[in-house]
Amino acid sequence: MLPLLIGIGSGLSLIVAIGAQNAFVLRQGIRREHVLPVVLICGVTDAMLELLGVAGIGLIVERAPVVLDVVRWGGVAFLIWYAWSAARRAMRPEVLVAGAGGETTLKKTVLACLAITYLNPHVYLDTMVLMGSIGNAQGDPARWWFVAGGAIASIGWFFLLGYGARALTRFFATPRSWRILDGVVAVTMLVIAARLAFGGIAG
Repeated sequence: MLPLLIGIGSGLSLIVAIGAQNAFVLRQGIRREHVLPVVLICGVTDAMLELLGVAGIGLIVERAPVVLDVVRWGGVAFLIWYAWSAARRAMRPEVLVAGAGGETTLKKTVLACLAITYLNPHVYLDTMVLMGSIGNAQGDPARWWFVAGGAIASIGWFFLLGYGARALTRFFATPRSWRILDGVVAVTMLVIAARLAFGGIAG
């Protein structure tokens, strides 16, 4: 039971923070737009990477700086583009009021979610390497309980964030509220992109 709780605590400590993925899930939840596929992609990806990390794949990732550099700069480019898109939306928030038109297609939403998830080097370092190291330190068979705890934390958090965001729908019934949200998203994406570009993957 203790390894399970350690897995839950470690998982939450890594994902409960303002970041590109959480901002994306929050926005989709508020709009009530393709929430289920988004939370499933984020939660299942985290669980899968934690499993791979504990299984030893994290060591390969840790020793492949060239691969991480490619992911890093791809992530920087995508985050800058996403920040620009959010900034443009902030300039025309009236089209994004809950219930208004302009719904993003499922395909575009899924592709954006996959890009935010897999073009972030920290998802590999934090989820695979760090969680993998902590999990393996538990020994057998406790490390698999640790993985289960991490999976519960990841999937539970994204479902809570995605569907819990619906409680904010009334607040986001005005263009001004969407302007604020997209402004925050744009700044968040730029800050993360700057950290990746200038601080490296360890920043």
